[in-house]
Amino acid sequence: MATAKLDLKSLSDEELKEKISDDQLRLKKVIFSHAITPIENPMSIRAMRRDIARLKTELRRRELGF
Repeated sequence: MATAKLDLKSLSDEELKEKISDDQLRLKKVIFSHAITPIENPMSIRAMRRDIARLKTELRRRELGF
């Protein structure tokens, strides 16, 4: 977790937006495949959602100037 926070701060705004859109697309694909055949670790869906939330939070923090 600590390394993920350091990586977020080193990314530019455009890289953050790009990573958010890529991760959201990947999440949709995983959810779709999980609906057809259950995946081995369904907790990975929760982890992906939380990673996307962290990215969005960092982007919003930068917009507000904190």
